Amino acid sequence: MRSGDFKASYAEDIRVLQTNFIKICIGIFILFLIAFVLIADKYFIYIINLAAIAIIGSLGLNLLTGFTGQISIGHAGFLAIGAYSSAILTSKCSFPFLLALPVAGAITTFAGLLVGIPSLRLKGLYLAITTFAFGFIVEHVANTWDSLTNGSQGMVVPPVEIFGVTFDTDRGLFFIVFPITAFAIIFARNLIRSKPGRAWIAIRDQDIAAQTIGINLLWYKLSSFAVSSFYAGIAGALFAHYLMYISPGHFELLVSVQYLAMIIIGGLGSILGSIFGAVFMILLPEVLKFLPDLLRDSYPVIVESFADINLILNGLIIILFILKEPKGLYGIWTDIKVHWRNWPYTY
Repeated sequence: MRSGDFKASYAEDIRVLQTNFIKICIGIFILFLIAFVLIADKYFIYIINLAAIAIIGSLGLNLLTGFTGQISIGHAGFLAIGAYSSAILTSKCSFPFLLALPVAGAITTFAGLLVGIPSLRLKGLYLAITTFAFGFIVEHVANTWDSLTNGSQGMVVPPVEIFGVTFDTDRGLFFIVFPITAFAIIFARNLIRSKPGRAWIAIRDQDIAAQTIGINLLWYKLSSFAVSSFYAGIAGALFAHYLMYISPGHFELLVSVQYLAMIIIGGLGSILGSIFGAVFMILLPEVLKFLPDLLRDSYPVIVESFADINLILNGLIIILFILKEPKGLYGIWTDIKVHWRNWPYTY
């Protein structure tokens, strides 16, 4: 008689959805989300779509920083390359969306490989500065290469069109973005449990020891940059087609900081943490938008400076998570699960 949750084979141990309870919960969540999108207001669908796109980008950054230990502050640059690549391919080269999307990801992957080369000799703060400079270079190129990107005026992006059907509404784009996001999550989850994923974790924990046991640092560091940048390229391309307009202002340094905040607040080295962090950072500005209305009569000075206060609040939240909950929202979620699993013997 089966008793408890044990694994009788390696295949069961590496299975993504390990119990029937988890399968049922995820199935109910997907059905609820689809039903909500079908009846929800346009504003809420807009938030859901932005969160789904942000999840893809945060997964890529977490694979690089959280699982491999390679700090990147230039994630906005990879998002920009993916966005502009897909926009140019569809608008100027007449590529269909289904072809432009993976090609944009491939172009971003190539850029990631170029940026990843210095990681073979650099680490920590020096690597962070290198990726930081890369983000500035991409933003500068987008601003000055008028013939290709239309410079600071921005670029109009064609809507998503698949087999003659145009998806130019928030509700319609959800049924394009959500499956891609779900596939990105499943692929990342499987990747981490595979040989490359375990090699990345070994490099993160101690790269010299990893090299000693036979892990090729050159190959696995570059592969981490490649996968991370591919995810960012896909996220950037989806973002461009969703807004149907992009400009260099969409990919400033603040965007890189926001994505870094996503994986810190969500939980470094966690797939679920990437999801939590992306959703949190997308919802946070929307929630803070209501504060000026509440404070307008009592504290008008605060309302006038709310843009700066918004940035300060974001920074304070990151600091609080680092100090009080280093494992992020994923750590809180894990503690809650352990508490209720052991209840009433939670001591």
